[in-house]
Amino acid sequence: MLKFIACWILVVQMLVSTLRGQELVDRAKEGLLQGVTFFHQRVAVNGGYVYQVSADLKYREGEGDAGKFTVWVQPPGTPAVGLALVEAYERTGEDCLIQAALSAGDALVRGQLHSGGWERSIEFDSALRSKHAYRLDGPRRAKAKNYSSFDDDQTQSAIRFLIKLDRALEFKNEKIHEAVEFALRGVLENQFPTGGWGQGFEKLDRSIAYPKVNGNYPMEWSRKHQGQDYWEFYTLNDNALVRVIDTMWLAFEVYGDTRYKQSALEGADFLLLAQMPEPQPAWAQQYNYAMQPIWARKFEPPAISGGESQSVIDSLMDTFVRTGNRKYIATVDKAIRYLESSQLADGRLARFYELKTNRPLYFFKTYELTYSDDDLPTHYGFKVASRLTNLKKRFDELKELTIPQLEVYRFTEEIERREAKPSEEQIKAILDDQSKGGAWIESGKLKYIKNAEHDGKMIHSQTFIRNIELLSRYLGNRSVRTPPNLKGNANSTKH
Repeated sequence: MLKFIACWILVVQMLVSTLRGQELVDRAKEGLLQGVTFFHQRVAVNGGYVYQVSADLKYREGEGDAGKFTVWVQPPGTPAVGLALVEAYERTGEDCLIQAALSAGDALVRGQLHSGGWERSIEFDSALRSKHAYRLDGPRRAKAKNYSSFDDDQTQSAIRFLIKLDRALEFKNEKIHEAVEFALRGVLENQFPTGGWGQGFEKLDRSIAYPKVNGNYPMEWSRKHQGQDYWEFYTLNDNALVRVIDTMWLAFEVYGDTRYKQSALEGADFLLLAQMPEPQPAWAQQYNYAMQPIWARKFEPPAISGGESQSVIDSLMDTFVRTGNRKYIATVDKAIRYLESSQLADGRLARFYELKTNRPLYFFKTYELTYSDDDLPTHYGFKVASRLTNLKKRFDELKELTIPQLEVYRFTEEIERREAKPSEEQIKAILDDQSKGGAWIESGKLKYIKNAEHDGKMIHSQTFIRNIELLSRYLGNRSVRTPPNLKGNANSTKH
C-alpha cells in the first residue's frame, strides 16, 4: 500500500511539473508576442529602430539624437533588431515576427545608397533625405552622400539581415531580393585586388596599383596624427573586414553563388598577407597599399592591435573549418603565442603595441602618444579583454581534425552558438521584467539630448534583441516554414 501511495505521489508530482512547464511555455509565447507587437507598433519609426527610446516614447537616440524621423543602421539598430526577429521566426513560426522583420527590411531598402550599402543611419524627413543618395529617391544628386560604410558593422549587418529575411520569405519578395543582390554586387565590385576592403566604398579606383605584398614595418612613422583620410585604405579596425568575410560566407550558403565564396576566400587570403613578421606576428588596425600600418583617427596610431588580432585569429580558424585548407591556420599558433607574451599585468591586452618594440601605447587626454596609462581618454578602449585561452583551446581542437570531422565540428559549433536552450529561471526573469504592455523598461539616461524632461526610464534595443532571442530559443527550433501571405511578395524569384 505504501509503495502504491509513493508511486501515485510521484505521478502527481510529474503531472504538476508538466502543467507548470506548459504554463511557462504559454507565458513565454505570450511575452514574445506582446514584446514584438509593442516594439513593432510603438517603438519603430517607418519600420526601423534606434539604440534606445525613453519609456514615454518622446525621445530617441542612436549614436546621437535621432529626432522623430531617423532610424539607425549601426547595431544595435535596425538590422540587429530585424535579424533577431527573423531568427525568432525561424524557431517559432509566429507570423507577427516575420511581419515586423519585413517592416525593418523595408526601412533598410529605403535607406540603401546608390553605391550599394548603407550609412550609419537613415533619414525619413524629406528635407534631410535630399542630402543622401538613396536609391529609391531617384537618380543620384551631385552632392548627395553616397559612401557606403563598413564601420561598426553597418553595411555588413544590413546585408546579413536582408539575406536571412530573403530566405525566410522564400526569395519571393522582389524588393528585398533585389536590394540584397545590389548590395552584394557593391561589395564584390569594391573588393581590392589584394582581397581586402576599405572602411567603406563608393567606387573603387582601379587606376591605382595595389601590390600583393606581405605586411611589413615602415622605416619610420610620425608620432603625431597627420589628419590623413584613412577610409580608402585596408581596414581591419572594429572588425570591419572580418564582418565582410562573414557576410560573404552567409551569401554563399544561402544563394550558392560561387562568387561570394571566392570573395570570402580572397578576404581570408588578405588576412594572411596582412599578418606582420617577427617580432610581432599579429595584425594592425589599418594598412596603406604598401601593407604598412598607418594612422586612422587621432587616437589610433600605426601599431599592432591586441583587439583586432584576436578576431582575425578566430576568422582564420572559421575559414579553416569551412575549407579544410590548413594554410589558414598555419601561423595562428605563432600569433597566439605572441599575444600571450604581450598580455598586461592584469591579464588584458593593450589595444596598441608599438611597432617592433612591442611597448603598449596609450594617449593622454590631449591625444599625445605616451607609454603611460595614467590619463587615458574615456571614450575608447585602450585595453581589451584577452580571449586567448579560448582561442588556443579552439586551435588545439581544430588542428587535429580531418575534413569529415571538421564538417561535424562546424555543425555542432553552430547549433551550440545559436540554439542553446536558456534555463527556466532566465525565462521567468525576462517575463517578470516585462511590463503589461509588452515593453522591457530599464533605468537609464539620455546621452545626446540635452535639457529633456526625462524620468530616467528607457527602452533599449539591445535588451529587446536579447530577450526575443532567449524566448524564441526556449519555445523551440522549427525549420524555416512557408511564410504567410505578405503584402509586396512577388510570385517568384528564380534561385
